[in-house]
Amino acid sequence: MDSSELYHIKQQFALGAYPALIQTVLPDPSSPDYIPTILYKARAYLALGDPASALALIPDDSENVALRAVAALAQGEEGLESLRDLCVETEAEGDEPIREWERDAVAVLAATAFIRAGEVEEAIETLRDSATAGTESSAALIHIYLSLSRPNTARKILSTALQATPDALVLQLSEAVISLATGAQGTSGEPYASAISFYTEQLANPSVSSAALLVGRGVVRILRGEWAAARSDLEEAESILSRAQTVSGVDEVLAGLTIAVGLGAGKRSEAEELWSRLSSQYPSHPMVADISSKADLFDSCAAKFEIPPRAVVAAS
Repeated sequence: MDSSELYHIKQQFALGAYPALIQTVLPDPSSPDYIPTILYKARAYLALGDPASALALIPDDSENVALRAVAALAQGEEGLESLRDLCVETEAEGDEPIREWERDAVAVLAATAFIRAGEVEEAIETLRDSATAGTESSAALIHIYLSLSRPNTARKILSTALQATPDALVLQLSEAVISLATGAQGTSGEPYASAISFYTEQLANPSVSSAALLVGRGVVRILRGEWAAARSDLEEAESILSRAQTVSGVDEVLAGLTIAVGLGAGKRSEAEELWSRLSSQYPSHPMVADISSKADLFDSCAAKFEIPPRAVVAAS
């Protein structure tokens, strides 16, 4: 069973409170929490786009497979083969027994690298073949299948995982994400009920300050047409990221604010300013890429359109 300190670290990571997590002081090297704390702290640095700090945390002589996996992930494409080797290593019976949480961590970290490299099938097989079928592996599979527009498969994986660990926070988050992606109704009959309930419940926790949670609830509120409430959540998320002096996640905040302000009661100039920031600072954001491609297509079609000559009525 995890200590209260490690439980809180896992909670922060699952809920996207990365700026707070990287401030965590490492326990004594003799503590059983030492390696897991390094692992989650390094992963938080990676989530914030700082691989150098993640690598600096990991001892050069570490033989722990989970720490070696996060170091390989921090190396980008150069670490892909190392991650493949580590997946094989975790399945083999060696002299030193590998704990289940370590196998699960290696599978998730390897799958993350494969997804980034565009190897979706390899990521799925890596998670499926994991000997642990841990909660993080299940959550990662759920997100992959949602990205492939296969919500029914995602639901089946969630249902199976919840039977084993019904209280796992990462699975509750996955349930909220499925609700967000599908508009699933709860017992109340309201769309996105599970998602709004989860985000609101977690935001009430004073020990976790997470911009990701606010963005999640802001998106749900946009989908429900609650423009003012969505804007409030997204502006608060932007404030948290600004205080943390991180740019990770700012693109999602700007995208949400552009929609909430543009469709809500905000001034047109505000929406245009937000769009300008998003499109100039994050040109590869999916919303920017989609709208830009549609604008280019419109311009291309308009250039091919010939205006017919003006009709002239002859006097009789």
